[in-house]
Amino acid sequence: MAKKKVASRIAKNPKIIIIKNERTLTLYSNNSQILQYPIAIGKPSTQTPVGNYLIANKITNPGGNLGTRWMGLNYDAYGIHGTNQPWLIGKMVSNGCIRMHNHNVEQLFEFIELGTPVYIRD
Repeated sequence: MAKKKVASRIAKNPKIIIIKNERTLTLYSNNSQILQYPIAIGKPSTQTPVGNYLIANKITNPGGNLGTRWMGLNYDAYGIHGTNQPWLIGKMVSNGCIRMHNHNVEQLFEFIELGTPVYIRD
């Protein structure tokens, strides 16, 4: 599920769509799907918030349990990040953030810029 087709380094008019029920994050470039990844989402007591957001910051090697990359949303302390528990991808286990395998989040990190829209849907 990791790649659909090869993308250039920075996607053109990128947007990210996260479908919580499917546990997928999909990157679009000019409205064409270019990448799709499995994700982990918030547990029932700390759900991933549905809504429209933007990538507000990007950090390499944020440390702790955030894996190798962090892409913060412009809402509270939520973001898209790697993990030190890859066996939990596909489950409802986070405190509301979107978790990805580190090799996947590293790839996504290279394709998006600050201000990239992120649409989180049930």
